[in-house]
Amino acid sequence: MWSFAWPLVLMALPLPIIFRRLMPEATDLSEAGLRVPNIDNFSTLKDRSGKELLYKWRFWVATIAWILLVLAAARPERIGEDLDVPIAGRNLMMAVDLSSSMDQQDFELAGRRVDRLTATKAVARDFIERREGDRIGLILFGEQAYLQVPLTLDRETVNTLLMEAFIGLAGQKTAIGDAITLAVRRVHKQDGNEGDQVLVLLTDGANTAGEVQPIKAAELAQQVGLRIYTIGIGAEQQKVSSIFGGQRLINPSIDLDENTLTKIASLTGGRYFRATDTTSLQDIYKLIDELEPVEEPEFGFRPIKSYFHYPLGLAVLLAASMSLVSLIERVALTRVSEVSVNAD
Repeated sequence: MWSFAWPLVLMALPLPIIFRRLMPEATDLSEAGLRVPNIDNFSTLKDRSGKELLYKWRFWVATIAWILLVLAAARPERIGEDLDVPIAGRNLMMAVDLSSSMDQQDFELAGRRVDRLTATKAVARDFIERREGDRIGLILFGEQAYLQVPLTLDRETVNTLLMEAFIGLAGQKTAIGDAITLAVRRVHKQDGNEGDQVLVLLTDGANTAGEVQPIKAAELAQQVGLRIYTIGIGAEQQKVSSIFGGQRLINPSIDLDENTLTKIASLTGGRYFRATDTTSLQDIYKLIDELEPVEEPEFGFRPIKSYFHYPLGLAVLLAASMSLVSLIERVALTRVSEVSVNAD
């Protein structure tokens, strides 16, 4: 769609006509720039030059130049199609436990038994895909905590590196406090971190390693406004073979420290969730989507390209052409005058 940025400027188009009507005609020729002894010497030149045609040519060229100049001042522009511009989302860190206990196969995925990490990857992948507009970071922790992906809008990279993670990559133990501290440090250093700061921490055990205790780390998170959602993963009971034959029920999540995870979430304004199977884990991530909704675009953006330089350039070119013609005419008249004087 074509439009003008300043359409009121177009009201200046009739100004030359108005001034021509209002201004009195010039009658005093005493200040003429060219004086000759005999005007009859110019009769032949007048006939051959087509003075009347030259005047009309100048008039139309000047008119076109004026119209182009006014159009340029009105700033013609082309407005493109609407583009959705998502509002800047939140900083969302994800911390995933890679300790040895995540190898426990007490989850099902597509009808087959899988370990906890495999189920986490499948569910977290869909969660990451839904977080359009959020800056997502990935922390992998075991005995130590590592920043695998800094906060980024590139969700595909986050998913790829999460899929490449494996159990034992960060050690066999669990350093929950260090993972939270690392998230606090990365969020605090992030430029423009005045928006929502969220950490989703998933683990199946208790803090057994690291330099910082989980509650102390949660207090640091509270100071920087980092809201933590903790997820305790692991089935509540599982059938295993008995050494005496048959099967017996055990609790594969006996090491899960739910009290600490609940305190961490409560202290930072988040929530604690318990995932006992793949379905409940999916429901938890969907609930986090509801608690921390993705920002929707509130307005559209239309790209605007300005074209004022085209009419402006043509107007300058026409003005330069008129000036050049006037200069040539003056030179020609001067030479004719010199010839006439010498002839006299």
